[in-house]
Amino acid sequence: MAKCEFCDKGVVFGIKVSHSHRRSNRPWKPNVKRVKAIVNGTPKHVYVCTRCLRSGKVTRAV
Repeated sequence: MAKCEFCDKGVVFGIKVSHSHRRSNRPWKPNVKRVKAIVNGTPKHVYVCTRCLRSGKVTRAV
C-alpha cells in the first residue's frame, strides 16, 4: 500500500470487534491519492494523503 511522501502516514493495524465481541485483525488504510505536485521545483507524481493536500503542505502542478 502507498504511503504519504510528506507525513509518512501508512497502514495501521488493529482489532475489529463484532457485536458478539469476536475479535479479528484488520487494517486501517490512509486516504492516499496519486497527484502531480511540485517537488524540488519540478512537477512529479507523488502519493499524498488528503490531509496534507487540504492543509496546504503540497503545491499541486497543473
